[in-house]
Amino acid sequence: MIRGCMENDRNCQRELYQWLADYAMKIAYRYVSRTEEAEELVSESFVKLFRNIGQFNGNREGDPAALLKGWFKKIVINTCIDHLRKSHLKLIGMDMGQEQEISDAGQESGLDKLSYDEILEAIRQLTPVYRTVFNLFVIEGLSHEEISILLGISIGASKSNLSKAKHNLRNIILQRTQYKQYA
Repeated sequence: MIRGCMENDRNCQRELYQWLADYAMKIAYRYVSRTEEAEELVSESFVKLFRNIGQFNGNREGDPAALLKGWFKKIVINTCIDHLRKSHLKLIGMDMGQEQEISDAGQESGLDKLSYDEILEAIRQLTPVYRTVFNLFVIEGLSHEEISILLGISIGASKSNLSKAKHNLRNIILQRTQYKQYA
């Protein structure tokens, strides 16, 4: 399939697209809040994949499918970050203020009361800056140093944005679980 994509075989490209499209959407959806935006980013990521598939080294040690999936994941993440930069989201460690913060309402942890989709939706309610740093650190497993290089912010700004993202996420989850108690 990879060789076919290198030779611009449309059937191989379609097969690869069908294999990776849902995977790519899940990644893109973590970085943007609108489905249409995520779909655009996935499409752009596939264009980059097909344009640069000749650079993929499937001869390294390991499962070629897993290696390709990991390589494509990096393409999707970088496409999302580039999109955020182009959208004039100042990923420079600015303090987004209190506009997304929800007031504390108790100490109960309601994570066990939320479904996966509800947790994902709570993450999507974070500001783009907080959501991006949160995704890169918590979900992608990057260090603050790696995030600072990738986003062009200081390590301190990365740590601060992660802390604020966690605080806001905690408040969003608490609000949701308390609403469910009274509903």
